[in-house]
Amino acid sequence: MPTDAFQQPIPQIQVEELAQRIAADGNALQLIDVREPEELAIAQLKPFVNLPLSQFAAWSDDIQTRFDPNVETIVLCHHGVRSTQMCHWLRQQGFTQVRNVTGGIDAYSARVDSTIPHY
Repeated sequence: MPTDAFQQPIPQIQVEELAQRIAADGNALQLIDVREPEELAIAQLKPFVNLPLSQFAAWSDDIQTRFDPNVETIVLCHHGVRSTQMCHWLRQQGFTQVRNVTGGIDAYSARVDSTIPHY
């Protein structure tokens, strides 16, 4: 993996497109939520798999067996900062199609599904 992986911008996906993609072909996507369990207790999107960044040591060694590096992988957090970090790390692990959810679950709640609580 090039050493400049952190210098290249991460492709973004808007929350409206995310909702459409999940509805149309959610099974074709790998969906990762890097928020903490206490955040998921407040608000979550069901199809996402939770890999809390604070528990990185517990799941990082298995990332290549749990997820396919060649399948589109969309990463979510609260506002988009932690998910961007995860996207960079996934690129370093050889993932070729990572996208960050712009604005995170906060934007999803505001613009797509108002039943998802803000926090």
